[in-house]
Amino acid sequence: MFKKVCIFSGNANPQLASQIASFLETPLSRCRTTRFSDGESFVEINENVRGVDAFVIQSTSSPVNDNVMELLIMCDALRRASAGSITAVMPYYGYGRQDRKVAPRTPITSKLVADLIVASGVTRVVSVDLHAGQIQGFFNIPFDHLYAMPVMLEDYLRKNFDSQAVFVSPDAGGVERARAYSKRLNASLAIVDKRRERANVSEVMHLIGDVKGKQCIIVDDMIDTAGTLVGAAKALVDKGATKVVASATHGIFSGPAIQRIMDSPIAEVVVTDTVPLNEAAKACPKIKQVSIARLLGEAIKRIHSSDSVSSLFA
Repeated sequence: MFKKVCIFSGNANPQLASQIASFLETPLSRCRTTRFSDGESFVEINENVRGVDAFVIQSTSSPVNDNVMELLIMCDALRRASAGSITAVMPYYGYGRQDRKVAPRTPITSKLVADLIVASGVTRVVSVDLHAGQIQGFFNIPFDHLYAMPVMLEDYLRKNFDSQAVFVSPDAGGVERARAYSKRLNASLAIVDKRRERANVSEVMHLIGDVKGKQCIIVDDMIDTAGTLVGAAKALVDKGATKVVASATHGIFSGPAIQRIMDSPIAEVVVTDTVPLNEAAKACPKIKQVSIARLLGEAIKRIHSSDSVSSLFA
């Protein structure tokens, strides 16, 4: 017997969820999310989900705590309604930067969030470009870690750059990502060595690689306050780069990010819709957004039909 599929959307990504449902040629399932006067979230599932494959699309982006709780409550409601399986589709995994102890007496909040997700009844997780790959190991359930690289390459980079470009990692931790991009365009690679004194504050120290007279593409998993990005861009221009653009999966753009980007030598910033753009980002002429709805929709289709998802990993 063919098992029914239901696609539910949290409040964090309604537009992306709608695009995914359109790709799958199925309507979004009905649910109602409200709040009590003291701010408590309440979710009511408005259709029969007994035995179905339920997929909940929800990035845990700003407001992070509200969206985390909404995801947990929605999954708990589905579990108590006897859903056959519950897959949390988290295009952006909030608290992903707190993946290890960086000082004495500090938490590993990524693991805490993972435990809460599993406790809510989730049987599988899908996410895109985790800040730290080891977060997959925080779960004792299947975890599909997808990459936005195929979307970025096909929808933007191949149309605008060739093998003469240089892909740049803004820090040592992103070298593997930058190398993967450069390999697919047969382009060069450069690395910006930075030293971070405290959260959201970084200082560029050295540039490894030749960028003189080249078009440079800085690739990263996320842009938050844009301090790292702008510092790297300035270092590249100082070393003779003719053009600098940035490509990142998650466009958070908090605090002074938009003003920093506007004042920087960066020509264009390309992000996906894992995180909805805030009003300032929408108004910024330098920011371009591409959609990962097809990627996530294809992953959902394959999970539902028990087909391989591994070909989507790269």
